[in-house]
Amino acid sequence: MYGVVTRNAEELEWSVFDVGYYEVKDVTGRAAAPQSAGVNMLSAFGDNAAVGDEPSLAAVDAEGRPATRERPYFDWSYVCPTHEEYREGLLEIVDDCVAAGPDLRLDDVGFPRDGYCRCERCDERFAASEFDDREDWRASVVTDFVTAVRDRVPGDLAVTLYPDPYPGHLRSRSGVDIEALAPAVDRFVVPLYDTAYGTTYWLETIAKGFESRLAELDSGLAIELYAVDVDVDALVGATEVAAAYADAVCFGYDASNAAAAIRRLRADRREGVSHGADAGRDADGDADAADHSGP
Repeated sequence: MYGVVTRNAEELEWSVFDVGYYEVKDVTGRAAAPQSAGVNMLSAFGDNAAVGDEPSLAAVDAEGRPATRERPYFDWSYVCPTHEEYREGLLEIVDDCVAAGPDLRLDDVGFPRDGYCRCERCDERFAASEFDDREDWRASVVTDFVTAVRDRVPGDLAVTLYPDPYPGHLRSRSGVDIEALAPAVDRFVVPLYDTAYGTTYWLETIAKGFESRLAELDSGLAIELYAVDVDVDALVGATEVAAAYADAVCFGYDASNAAAAIRRLRADRREGVSHGADAGRDADGDADAADHSGP
């Protein structure tokens, strides 16, 4: 199965894609109306705009340093996952999304990094909880949130994972416990982004790691590749690697390039073509028209 991740609603209708993920709320805080033609997706606790407007929303470490994009190691700003009003707002967006279509995808469901959050609210809630270990408590916070979303989603629920398959790492890093989430999640999506895909051994290693982690769980695996300005032959090669371990491959933010790669893959399967220096050129040496095709 091939899919696209897009901010352009019209691309959800392209027949080359089996599924289209449409960003209703992204990490910038940009909002868009949910679409019925695809799977609506939203960033949960990654939100530059919300933290910029109200800095007290940000998750903080033990020294009070906020998880904002101005600081090292953060590509965007993170809201504390225990902030009740913000969580209620997210659930309202979920309700709007599933009113348009039954399926949903969640991004950024966990805490920003190890050591977060140590705000007064989190300290009080951990102290009053049944847990002696803070990592266990953080995992319960994330699992409870995803379960609350699951209860609102009548169709399939997909959850994006940080691309670290090593057992225990995601739970320690962000409170995302794959085994605890699996009963509520139909598919985990792992973005493996590169701007060139000149080599793919690392992609294979990570994809295989997640395949092994999910082998005994009743959840599917999708690998998400970056498609913007990536050479089509390189994107085809990366897709073949990803597809060997995942039941779905989706492409981020360049539907035309993604469509060209998918058409090349499907044509090659029919014709038995192998990729090499002349891949993508016809008998006359002309570039494959699929490279420049739209929907």
